[in-house]
Amino acid sequence: MTFILTIALVVIFVVAAGVILAGRVSRGKDGNSTGNNNARLKEATKRLAQNPKDPDALFTVADHFYTLGDWGEAYKAYTTLTEVGGSNDEFTVYCRYGICALKLGLVDNAYKGLTVARSLRQNDFDVNFNLGVLEFQKKNYEKTVQLLHSARVVNPEDAATLRLLGHAFFKLNRHKEAMSFIRQAIDLAPDDKESLFVLGECYFEANQSEQALKIFTHLRPDPVMGPNACLLSGALYMNAHNYEKAIENFEIGLKHENISPDIALDLRYKLASSYIRRNDIGKALPLLKQIQTTNPGYKDVPALISRYQELSANKNLQIFLMGSQADFVALCRKSVMSYYQRAKVKITDITVTKNDWADISAEIDTPKWSDLVAFRFVRSQGTVGELIVRDFHSHLKEVKAGKGICFTMGVFSDEAKRFTEARLIDLIEKDRFTAILNVAAVGAQKNQK
Repeated sequence: MTFILTIALVVIFVVAAGVILAGRVSRGKDGNSTGNNNARLKEATKRLAQNPKDPDALFTVADHFYTLGDWGEAYKAYTTLTEVGGSNDEFTVYCRYGICALKLGLVDNAYKGLTVARSLRQNDFDVNFNLGVLEFQKKNYEKTVQLLHSARVVNPEDAATLRLLGHAFFKLNRHKEAMSFIRQAIDLAPDDKESLFVLGECYFEANQSEQALKIFTHLRPDPVMGPNACLLSGALYMNAHNYEKAIENFEIGLKHENISPDIALDLRYKLASSYIRRNDIGKALPLLKQIQTTNPGYKDVPALISRYQELSANKNLQIFLMGSQADFVALCRKSVMSYYQRAKVKITDITVTKNDWADISAEIDTPKWSDLVAFRFVRSQGTVGELIVRDFHSHLKEVKAGKGICFTMGVFSDEAKRFTEARLIDLIEKDRFTAILNVAAVGAQKNQK
C-alpha cells in the first residue's frame, strides 16, 4: 500500500509539472509537433491517474522530461519504470536512467543503469561514452580507454570522446597517444583550455620544452589555468637555468586570485629556489618563512631557512658555498695567504674541479721552514667523507707537496679523520675555517687602507 501511495505522489507531481510545462510551450514553426507532444503527455497523465504502473504512459512522461533536459524529473520517471518493468524498450529505459543518474551525480545508480543497458546492447555510443566517463571518475583509466574506443567506432568525430580519451591516456603516462587525441579534440573545440593545458603537460613530460612553453605562456592570463601554467613554465625555465624568466613566471602565477593552496605553496617554493640559484638570499628567505607559516613541514623549508639565515648573515660563508667560481677562488686565495702568520707565500697553481673543490699549491717560507703546501677547499656544508680525503692524499703525491690542508664548511667523517692520523694532512672544519676567513677579511681590509 505504501509503495502504491509513493508511486501515486510521484505521478501527481509529474502530471502537475507536465501540465505547467505544456502551458508554457510556444507555438512557432514546430507548433504542430509541440501540440502532438502535449497531447501525448495529457493522454499519458490521464492513464497514470487510472493506473500509476502503466509502462507506456510512464515512458511517455519520462521521454518528455528527458527531451527537455529536466534530469531530476526524468530520473524519477525512469526509476519508476525500472521498478515496475513492462516497457517495450528496456534498453532505452536503463540507458536513460543511467545517464540521468550521472547528470545528477548519483554515481552508483548511473553505473548500475548503464551496465544493464550495455548488457542489452554493447555497441551503443551513449552507453559506452557515459560508462567511460564513470570509469574515468573512478580512475580506472584502462577501462575508460576500452569503452571510449567502442564509442569511437560509432562516432569517430565526437569531440567529447576524443577529449576524454586524450585525458585518459595522459593519466596512463602514454603521452604520444594523449597528444594525438587531444589535438583532434582541440581542433573540434578550440576553446577547451583544460585540454590545451593537458597538451602542454604532454609536451612537458616529453621534454618538448619549446612547444610546452608556447602553450603555458598562452594560458598564463587565464584565471583558472593560469597559476598552473605559470608553475610549469617557470619550472621549464628553471631546468634551462634561466632564473630571470623562471622568477617572472612564478611571480605572475602568484598575482592570480583564488589560487589553490597547494599551487600557491609550490609557486612560492620554486620562486624562493630561483632566488637562491641566483644568490639572492634576501628575497628567498621571506618566501620560505611565509611557506613555513602556512605549512610548517613543507618539503625541506625548515632546513633551508636554517641554512640561508646563516648564509645571509655571513658573507664569507655565502661566497664559499654559493658565490661565482671567481669569487670562490678569490676567497680561497685569501685563506692561503693568511693561513701561516709571518710567512712569505707564493701561490704556484690553482685548479677547480667541477665547482666541487679548489686545489691551491703554494710555496711557504717561514723563519723555521720552507716547503710546498697543498690546500684543498671542499665546497660543502655537509659531511666530507674518506674518498675525497684519499683523493687529496693522491694529489699531494702528484704535486710533490710536503703537507696538505683540507678545508670544509661542514665536518669530516670519522673515517676521513682516521685516514689522516698517520699522514701529513690537517682537516679544518667549519668553526675553525670561519675564524680563518674572518682573519683573512680583516687582513684584506687593513691592506686596502
